[in-house]
Amino acid sequence: MTGTGGVLVVGEALVDVVHPADGGPPAEHVGGSPANVAMGLARLGHPAWLATHVGTDERGDRIAATVHEAGTGLAPGSRAAERTPTAVARLDAAGAAQYTFDLTWQYDAAAVQRHLDATGGVGHVHTGSLAAVLAPGAEALREHLQQLRATHTLSYDPNARPGVMGAARHARAASEQFVALADVVKCSDEDLAWFQPDSSWEEAAGHLLELGPHLAVVTRGGEGATALLRTGEASTVGEVARVDVPAPSVRVADTVGAGDSFMAGLLSGLLEAGILGARGATDTDEGSPHRPCGVWSTEAVQAAVERGVATAAWTVQRPGAGGPSRAELPGA
Repeated sequence: MTGTGGVLVVGEALVDVVHPADGGPPAEHVGGSPANVAMGLARLGHPAWLATHVGTDERGDRIAATVHEAGTGLAPGSRAAERTPTAVARLDAAGAAQYTFDLTWQYDAAAVQRHLDATGGVGHVHTGSLAAVLAPGAEALREHLQQLRATHTLSYDPNARPGVMGAARHARAASEQFVALADVVKCSDEDLAWFQPDSSWEEAAGHLLELGPHLAVVTRGGEGATALLRTGEASTVGEVARVDVPAPSVRVADTVGAGDSFMAGLLSGLLEAGILGARGATDTDEGSPHRPCGVWSTEAVQAAVERGVATAAWTVQRPGAGGPSRAELPGA
C-alpha cells in the first residue's frame, strides 16, 4: 500500500434507538462511533471505507444503504453478524445521551487486507470505541494494526462506554495497547476521567502521549478542545506544544455523534495538511515507529482542531449523529 488519500475505518456500525427526554416515541438513526467517523470523512470529501460487523437483516440493510449514501465503501466481511447491533440512547433534558448496547464484534483481518491490496489508495487507518476492547474482534484488529503501522499512519479514539466495556482498569489496559500503536489519539475529558479517575485530564492526556502517539487531542464539551503535540524526536516525548481551541456557543439538539464528528473533522484537517497518509521507506525505522508521513506544525494542528470543533458544533445542533458536508462547514 502506497496511496495516501484514502482512509480505512474499522469498528462497529449499529442503529441508535434514541428516546427523547420528553417521553415521546423513539427515533432510529444509523450510528456507531467508527461508522460515524467513516461517513463524516466521506462527507468532507475524503475517500473512506468502513470495515464493520453487521447482519443481513433490515437494520443491516439500512446501515449499508446509509453508509453508501454518505459516499463510504463497505469493506468485504462486514455483513457476517447474526443480527445487526443496536444502542439504546436515552436523552436527558440537556440533550446528553446515556447508552445501552446490544452487539457482538468480530473482525475479518484477512478479508480487509485483501481489500486493501486490491483497491489501493488507503494511507491512513482509524479505529476506536468498542472494536478495541470486545473479544474476539479486538485481538484480531490489534494484530492487524501492528502490521499496518509500518506502511500507514494510525489514529485511535477510545470512546469509553462503561456500560459495555467492563471494569475501567481492564478497558484501560486494552485501550492503551491501541494508544501505543497510534500516531493520533483523540478522547474526551469524560473518557479520561473514567480511565484515570485519580488524575486531572491534563495529567491523563500527558500519560497517553508518553505511550507513543505524536498528538493527543482532548475534547471538553462546551470548553472546546485541547491538543498536545510532541515536538521532540519520535522516540521521546521531549517538549510538548499545547493548542487550545474554544467551542462556539450553539443551541444543542443532542450530543449524539458529536465526538465522532469532531474526529472526522480533525482527521480531515490532518490529512489535508499532508501529515497523515501512507508512510514511505524513509518515514519509519526501528527506532521511531511513529514518525508520520508529513511534518507536524502547531499551525497545522490548530487548523485541524478548529475543523474538528466546527464539525462537532454543526452536529450537536441537529438530531442524530450525522456530520456536515464540505459545503455545509463554514470556512472549510
